[in-house]
Amino acid sequence: TPQKVAFAPPTGHGASAVRGDAALRAKRDFLRRIFRRPSSLAAKERGSGYGAPVDNISETVGNTPMVKINRLAPDGVTIYAKCEFFNPLSSVKDRLALSIIETAEKEGTLKPGDTVIEATSGNTGIAVAMMCAQRGYDCVITMAEPFSVERRKLMRMLGAKVIVTPKAGKGTGMVEKAAELAEKHGWFLCHQFETEANWKFHEATTGPEIINDIKAAGAKLDYWVTGYGTGGTYHGAGKFIKANSSAKIVLAEPGAAALLDSGIKTERNADGSPTGTHPAFSAHPIQGWTPDFIPLVLEEGMGLDLMDDYIQIPDGAAVETSQALAQKEGILTGISGGATMWAAIETAKKAPKGSVVVAMLPDTGERYLSTPLFASIDADMNEAELEIARSTPSWVLEPSA
Repeated sequence: TPQKVAFAPPTGHGASAVRGDAALRAKRDFLRRIFRRPSSLAAKERGSGYGAPVDNISETVGNTPMVKINRLAPDGVTIYAKCEFFNPLSSVKDRLALSIIETAEKEGTLKPGDTVIEATSGNTGIAVAMMCAQRGYDCVITMAEPFSVERRKLMRMLGAKVIVTPKAGKGTGMVEKAAELAEKHGWFLCHQFETEANWKFHEATTGPEIINDIKAAGAKLDYWVTGYGTGGTYHGAGKFIKANSSAKIVLAEPGAAALLDSGIKTERNADGSPTGTHPAFSAHPIQGWTPDFIPLVLEEGMGLDLMDDYIQIPDGAAVETSQALAQKEGILTGISGGATMWAAIETAKKAPKGSVVVAMLPDTGERYLSTPLFASIDADMNEAELEIARSTPSWVLEPSA
C-alpha cells in the first residue's frame, strides 16, 4: 500500500525548495509505479520492454500468455485461457508453420528459390505465408470455398497465391489439390496433417509453457482442454503435459462432426493423407476444427492414450461462448476458442473446488468477421445507439430512408 506523501511546491531557494523538489520527484516516482505496475505478479512491469530486439518476426512465435477467466468461470474453480492470438499472425498455427519450414530447411528438403504449398482452412495458410515472406519463398495455398474471405485476403496480403477449391470437395478436396499441384510443379508440400514437425514443436514449446506458467503462479494444473484441427496441439502439448503433471486431458469436437466418437478410422493414402471424406462428418461452424477426416497427427496422438475425457460441442455453444468471452472478459477469440472455452466451463462445473483448468484459445475473433460469429453484430447504429446520439444536438447521423 503506497504511503501518503505531502507535495509542497518549491517556493524559493534553500531548504524549502529542496524539500519541494524532493516531493515532486516522489510524486513522479509514485505515478510511474502506478501506471507501470501490472495487476498480476506474473506479468512484466509496464515500460520494462520486450527484451532485446529480435532478428526477424519468426522469433516472436510462442511464449503466449495465459489469462484468468473472471466472470464466466464457475465459483471455486480457476480457468485460464492460453491465448494463442498473441502469436505474431494471431493464431496457434504460427508454431506449426515455423516448425515445418525450419525442419525442412535443416533436412535440406526446402531450399532457396523453392515454392511452398499447403492446404488450409486459413490459419495455417496465413502462418505459412508469413514464414515464406520472411524467408523469401514463393507461397501457394489451397483453401476450400466455405472458409472466411478475410483469411484469403490476409494470405494474399502476405504475398501468397490462394487457390480456392469448390465447396463440394470439403477439406479433402483442398488437400488433394495441394498434393496434385505439388507433384505437378515440384513444390514443397507442408503436409501439416501428417508431419511429425507439427506435434513435436508443441511438445517442445506449448506444453512446457503451460506447465511452467502454472508453476510460476504457485498452482497445480488439474485439467487441460483443447479441440483439434490437425491434432498437433493435442498430440504434442498433451504428450508433455501427461508426462510432467497429473492433469487430466479433455478433448472436444463438434457434435455435428463427431469423427472420433464414431470409432471409424480414416482410410489413408501411402503418405498418410485421407482417401476421402469420413462417414461421420457433416458441416459445422467451428472453422479450423475437425476437417472431414481424422488427421494422421491426431490419430497417432490418440494411440498414446492421452485423453481422459471427451466432450461434444452442441450447436450454437461455440459462437455464444466466443461472444460471451468478448463481452464479459474482453477476450476476442474465434469460434474454436469459444468451443474450447465452453468445454472448459463444462469441465469446471464438475471439477472439485480449487481445481485449475487451462483452455486453448487458438486464434483471434477478427478472423471471423464474415462468419456466423459476427452475424448478429450490426455495422449500423441500432435504436439504443441512436437514442444516445440524439440525446445531444450536434452531429447526429440519422439512418437513410
